[in-house]
Amino acid sequence: MAARGEITMEQTAADTLKVVLSGHWKLGGELPGADKVLQMLERGPGVRHVVFDTRELTHWDTGLLTFLLNVQAFCTQQQIRLNRDGLPPGARRLLELASAVPEKKDARHTEGRVSFLTYLGNQTVDFFRSAGEMLEFLGDTVIAALQLIRGKAQYRRSDLGLIIQAVGVQALPIVSLICFLVGLILAFIGAIQLKLFGAQIYVADLVGIAMVRLMAAIMTGIVMAGRTGGAFAAQLGTMQVNQEIDALRTSGISPMEFLVLPRMLALALMMPLLCLYANVMGILGGMVVGVWMLDIGFIQYYNETVAAVGLWNLGIGLFSGLVFGVIVALAGCMRGMQCGRSASAVGDAATSAVVTAIVGIIVSTAVITILCNFLGI
Repeated sequence: MAARGEITMEQTAADTLKVVLSGHWKLGGELPGADKVLQMLERGPGVRHVVFDTRELTHWDTGLLTFLLNVQAFCTQQQIRLNRDGLPPGARRLLELASAVPEKKDARHTEGRVSFLTYLGNQTVDFFRSAGEMLEFLGDTVIAALQLIRGKAQYRRSDLGLIIQAVGVQALPIVSLICFLVGLILAFIGAIQLKLFGAQIYVADLVGIAMVRLMAAIMTGIVMAGRTGGAFAAQLGTMQVNQEIDALRTSGISPMEFLVLPRMLALALMMPLLCLYANVMGILGGMVVGVWMLDIGFIQYYNETVAAVGLWNLGIGLFSGLVFGVIVALAGCMRGMQCGRSASAVGDAATSAVVTAIVGIIVSTAVITILCNFLGI
């Protein structure tokens, strides 16, 4: 038996070339090239099929695969059928893997004009598909929450602490700036009108009730949607691209419990506290206008605010903050879990998370306002 790679050929039929491979087909040894086969195919009259006989092949590695790839490329170009049945099973599988290049999702973009009805139909289908995915995600979230109540949720407490720090303490500067300016703007707008009637003192009522009941929660929610919701979507989207979420599922760990649950808990816990802090900053912003522009005494402004703002107002604001926190967390995590497998998909997921969270905040604000009006509070 040959100690080095050898090749012999014979034309078994008018249109069939049989290639016999024998010996050691391993890199580093003397391997015949594919030129001999290619020349035979070019000279052979009417050869349409190529078959292999490897019964005398003793050892092989990627050297054989390189030879086969060259022959296959030539046969494809000349429209010659290559029969792989005579090859070793391992070589057939490697040849199939080397030849198959799967098309990446969203790698090819086609442009063309579509009719309005087609566009409307596609958007309708996408809407109902997104609604179904959203309901599925909410169901998984409820199951994860039930696991938490039962004490069987799989997540790391250290991760929860780090996320609380990220969404709480680190968010204070931007929340302080935004809510202080919102309170200042509300007071300035109210002061222009109230001065006409000599009722400047009621600026304290306007700012206090508006900030505590609604504005502080809304502004904090929008800030957290842009700052934290987008970050959650980018984090989970990157993990989706890197197949880390698939690795969690393979390890028997629920991504909903390990990734989504700590983020939702952190925002649900911190948003009411951030709303309390935002209330203080908004009232301070209004106090700046009241004391410096309207010549209202500091103690007088404080007493008027305390008299105007009731516990119901505070409770509605804190409840709104809790709802907004859950919405922001769910929107960010949902878009991150639905992210595609490309870098551009991560950016799309972050953008979609921010838009979804803001829309959810506005819709829930309308619902809470209608319920409060119905209940008379």
